[in-house]
Amino acid sequence: MNKTIIVDYDAGNLRSVANMLTFLNVPFEITSDKDKILNSKRIIFPGQGHFAQAMNNLDKKGLIPVIKECCNKGIPFLGICIGLQILFEKSEEAPKVEGLGILKGEVKRFTKGKIPQIGWNKVETTDINSFIPEDYFYFVNSYYVVPDEDKIISSYSDYNGKFCASIQQNNITAVQFHPEKSSNAGLKFFKNWI
Repeated sequence: MNKTIIVDYDAGNLRSVANMLTFLNVPFEITSDKDKILNSKRIIFPGQGHFAQAMNNLDKKGLIPVIKECCNKGIPFLGICIGLQILFEKSEEAPKVEGLGILKGEVKRFTKGKIPQIGWNKVETTDINSFIPEDYFYFVNSYYVVPDEDKIISSYSDYNGKFCASIQQNNITAVQFHPEKSSNAGLKFFKNWI
């Protein structure tokens, strides 16, 4: 299959991502079919919602080993919002629920300011960044990732303190902000990643 797959796990913000891909003339399919995901050209895991709900839905659909296999075999993977957070081992949002553990680290809750953070925030990229323009992106988050290794952080943002806004490691790219809702900056990001 030569399509981009948007993973359907009964949550997340699928429509906005689909609209962005349609605008860019990128062939895609929204599916939870394991074979289609495993044989895709690239994978987008969009997100909104709760860490436990996302993991439980993936488990019910039998997609946890599928996502891990795709990441391990080098298929380009883009995680958005909760799609970033579930890549890690655990989250303060659901202390008893294991994440995918593809990346080492945890997800923590903001302790200052209005929660969730909603709105436009400046993103400052690091040397490993390949896709993100240094610009303002749209965020809706109460939690942020804390990777064990800073070397995978591709950008930072600031909300009453600096936090990881995105990661990049081999074929895996994941962002805390919503590029599909980030106007021209988001469009540039998708073009670069695709």
